[in-house]
Amino acid sequence: MTPVLIGRWQTRLFLMLTFGLLVTIPFVIAGGINPAIVLAFVTVTGFFWDVLYTFIQKFHWDHDWPASFQFGAGVWEFIILFIAAFGLGVFGPLNLFNLFFHYWAVWLTTFLASQSIMRIIFPRWRFFGGRII
Repeated sequence: MTPVLIGRWQTRLFLMLTFGLLVTIPFVIAGGINPAIVLAFVTVTGFFWDVLYTFIQKFHWDHDWPASFQFGAGVWEFIILFIAAFGLGVFGPLNLFNLFFHYWAVWLTTFLASQSIMRIIFPRWRFFGGRII
């Protein structure tokens, strides 16, 4: 499947509002509102990343985005999150371990959901460029 930009956005928003939020709730209960703000930050910055990913994807011979590149994209997203959290102090005081664990728990959950559950819930999702609606 080669997702189009609007398909990437719809999929990202759906995954973050369902699976990402479910993973974030225990972190909010344990540590306050900061994990929810981090989830919102990752979702919004992900929309900007998707524009870049779509551009880069056009240079691949099959116009596809392999799973290994998705992991690399997750690493870059975490680096940006880390800089915003600790370099710029955007979120106030954060625990590095909690930030790391929360981000990768959300990332892994949404990645696995996009590779499995999305194909079950929305069987035509992959044929329509990742668009849900």
